[in-house]
Amino acid sequence: MIRIAELVEPSLNGLGYDLVRVHLNSGDNCTLQIMAERKDREEMTVEDCASISRDLSALLDVEDPIKEAYSLEISSPGLDRPLMCPEDYDRFSGHVAKLETRAPINGQKRFRGRLAGLCGKDVIIVCDNAEVKIPYSDIARGKLVLTDELIAASMKNEDG
Repeated sequence: MIRIAELVEPSLNGLGYDLVRVHLNSGDNCTLQIMAERKDREEMTVEDCASISRDLSALLDVEDPIKEAYSLEISSPGLDRPLMCPEDYDRFSGHVAKLETRAPINGQKRFRGRLAGLCGKDVIIVCDNAEVKIPYSDIARGKLVLTDELIAASMKNEDG
């Protein structure tokens, strides 16, 4: 995945998009999913996805990083987006998220609460009125939870 991300990220950046995630689902119907968002943080459109698909299809055909036949899927992260880098935890501070850690922290691996940003290399999440510090390097998965607040914030961003 790292090779594919390194391959497609410069093209995405040149088109005005940020790479969010690359995921290869192999098996009977091999699919390469590339999740991107606009650098201006405006809503992704079907035209955005089509433009990215045309550009990256040509690049991937030339570079051929996947030896088996696959389908290319371009998508936006959506409102309940994955949290993929440390900056996401600051950017979405105040919103509800689910985190899963690689190893138990205080006896648990799954956390649901309100993000409170980063403190050094730790992600701060408030769960049941208690602040929990989770080293970013220990997070296996993070994802925003679709809430009325998140929807309202996205509507506010669309209005300018």
